[in-house]
Amino acid sequence: MDHADRLPVARLMGGVPPTALVLLGIVSVQVGAAFAKQLFTVAGAAGTVTLRLVMAALVLVAIWRPSLRLDRRTLLTVVVYGAVLAVMNLCFYAALARIPLGAAVTIEFLGPLAVAVAGSRRWIDAVWVLLAGTGVVLLTGVQGGLLWTGVLFALAAGACWAAYILVTAKLGSQTTDGKGLALAMVVGAVIALPFGVGSAGTAMLDPLVLAAGFAVALMSSVVPYSLELEALRRMPPRVFGILMSMEPAVAAVAGLLLLGEHLAPAQWVAVCCVVIASVGATRSAKPDV
Repeated sequence: MDHADRLPVARLMGGVPPTALVLLGIVSVQVGAAFAKQLFTVAGAAGTVTLRLVMAALVLVAIWRPSLRLDRRTLLTVVVYGAVLAVMNLCFYAALARIPLGAAVTIEFLGPLAVAVAGSRRWIDAVWVLLAGTGVVLLTGVQGGLLWTGVLFALAAGACWAAYILVTAKLGSQTTDGKGLALAMVVGAVIALPFGVGSAGTAMLDPLVLAAGFAVALMSSVVPYSLELEALRRMPPRVFGILMSMEPAVAAVAGLLLLGEHLAPAQWVAVCCVVIASVGATRSAKPDV
């Protein structure tokens, strides 16, 4: 597609440095998660996920007006991407309903860390894994601890996040705009819909709930996923991973400021351990070719 033919949204993002796109996406998704958690009392975790994905799909389809005329390889990537989005968000919001935002994101971040060290035989990467493991032990082992169901959901979300990074890079290489993302979001919304209806029922149709769901969709899906997809087209996944390493710290601050979720000193140390491990593992990874 010629640059002149791109939609205004694409041209606008094209003028922003990829580093800034990633940082904006990080802040947007964590603020969105904090607002989403406040919807749980009305729509439940699954209902909130469904609202988020359905609203995001509607917005992205309206913006990009995607066509189903894709080759088989790209269509398969779109379907896998949408499935990963749905499962990742269902698991993450289930974790968020049980443990603080900062803790959930820190545990979930083991997924991207695994991507960074996968297949490595260097001793330094073993150090990063050990540091991250120490962080998780600190996070879950303080007095009062964390609900293990929440920890398990966060770990499952982390596995999906690892897949998300890989599939996002693949989708970015197979498409030139946000049309593939829009179709993938539709797939994710369809997968999540039965869970949301079973959890929240008609509560999702309340006008105030719909408005809140729309805001969450913009902050947690439309803005960050679009920014990340564009950023990954213009930077190596290794650099993307380094920037994403700030996610647990941003989540902990968002939980503190917006939800009043106070982490114990040892848990803040745990967050720092995982952030340092992720930065170290990503920086020491083999350069992308």
